[in-house]
Amino acid sequence: MTLSELAQKLKVLGYPVAYSHFKSAQVPPFICYLVVDGDTFSADNTVLSKSTYVDIELYVANKDLAAEKKIEDMLKENELPWSYDEIFIKDEGVFKCTYSITLIN
Repeated sequence: MTLSELAQKLKVLGYPVAYSHFKSAQVPPFICYLVVDGDTFSADNTVLSKSTYVDIELYVANKDLAAEKKIEDMLKENELPWSYDEIFIKDEGVFKCTYSITLIN
């Protein structure tokens, strides 16, 4: 799956979606996604595969199991394993639920 394909799948979930950040303030829930790292596998002076590490961040005012389930179901349907982390951003008054995935091209 490409980053562009991931963006389209996130938009179908029904929440505002942006790469990295929105240009204006948003009311939760909303989603941001961001490339956080990448890697390549090479042999014989050729890149054979490329890995892109992406964080999908769900921002919610209150714990939202239904929103989390939508993301998890989409990841499962597309065979994208994930790791999960959650923090509360006190200054913003929101929870940030981060799904870290790897896209292999």
